[in-house]
Amino acid sequence: MRVATSLVASICVCALFSGQLMAQRGPATVGVAEIIERETASGQTFVGTVLPIKRSAIGSAVGGRVAEFPVNEGDFVRAKQPLAQLLTNTINLEVDAEKAELDLRKHELAELENGSRPDEIKRAKALMQAAKADSEYQQKRRKRLESLYARKAVNDDDIQQVVSESIRAEELYQEAQAAYELAVEGPRKEKIAQAKSQVAIQQALVDKLESQVVKHTIITPFDGYVVAEHTEVGQWVNSGELVAEVIALGEVDVRVQVLENHVPHVRLGMEVRVEVPAIPEQVFTGTVVMIIPQADVRARTFPVKVRIKNTITKDGPLLKSGMLARAVLPTGAKQMALLVSKDALVLGGPTPMIYVVDPSPDKKNYGKARPVPVQVGVANGRLIQVKGNLKRGEHVVIRGNERLRPGQDVVITEVMSPDAEPKTKAINTDG
Repeated sequence: MRVATSLVASICVCALFSGQLMAQRGPATVGVAEIIERETASGQTFVGTVLPIKRSAIGSAVGGRVAEFPVNEGDFVRAKQPLAQLLTNTINLEVDAEKAELDLRKHELAELENGSRPDEIKRAKALMQAAKADSEYQQKRRKRLESLYARKAVNDDDIQQVVSESIRAEELYQEAQAAYELAVEGPRKEKIAQAKSQVAIQQALVDKLESQVVKHTIITPFDGYVVAEHTEVGQWVNSGELVAEVIALGEVDVRVQVLENHVPHVRLGMEVRVEVPAIPEQVFTGTVVMIIPQADVRARTFPVKVRIKNTITKDGPLLKSGMLARAVLPTGAKQMALLVSKDALVLGGPTPMIYVVDPSPDKKNYGKARPVPVQVGVANGRLIQVKGNLKRGEHVVIRGNERLRPGQDVVITEVMSPDAEPKTKAINTDG
């Protein structure tokens, strides 16, 4: 009994001290906005699941043994960051060999394209002139012996030998002349084209092997989180076998099933309020990005996706894949409803509430903060539908409400538009 009496007395003293402390500090400065009334479609809550906008089951394009696997489940990875590295010793040797062959083919092509060197042309010309001189000498010698043969001064064997040598000298001259012309003209165009084709073939072989080397490094296609590991260092993976699974959570989709009689009221681009029971202190606003035109024939429901910008902290994404979510979709006829700024909501308690300023009868811009529990409805831009003990035209606190206590004296320093953009936010309402 004494303990109970002491506890009550302590609470009274603390309350009195708290009231005196607030009185000493003076009224809290707040910014307010009016409660407005506007025609708004009635809403209905649909249960859904938070899903990543992208999910990739990443496999290996080639077979090989895993040399490095630097990631773990839950790790954040950047686009093109390596997930796994396969051994490349053998294929690197093949690349080196094919590159050496490519250099050989390129030098052969360069030799053909450069043509004959000046010294080679000079040598060919000298051989041609020497052959020409020898041919002229053999022709003169032949004429002289033919004249002697006509006078029976030489026998048949002598004349046949001279004729043979003159013919041979003429052919050698023709050969030397052709060699000189070839040296001046250079290689045939067809030979150069064949050499170019050989270079292209070899280049393709090198590119193929280098592509294989690149494929030995398995990378992630986008920024995201590793949610599954399918291999480990030392393990052999075959071509097409899974290595890891990555999901993107910079933005998330809330997938809800909407009954067929409500889905005609849902429109692409429509703003939707989303609640996540695991994060009761925040209200998220998303946009309808997809209405899948194929129903579940048993339940007669259509999948609808609401996209929300996620918040990434040092501890990871705020919204995680698989979380339960509730989306309030405007599915009924329009009716008059009370709307307040989203910044007026104070979350984190058993139910959302807002602070209404009851004006002081004798002091302008002074009043008391009255907490009003509300039911939250559909979102409309920066505004949100509320139901509770409220009236149109009343002022609700949208700046400084995170520090207020029930019945606290306040002074209004700024009256803002209900849909004003926030300057500073004590509560994250955009997700």
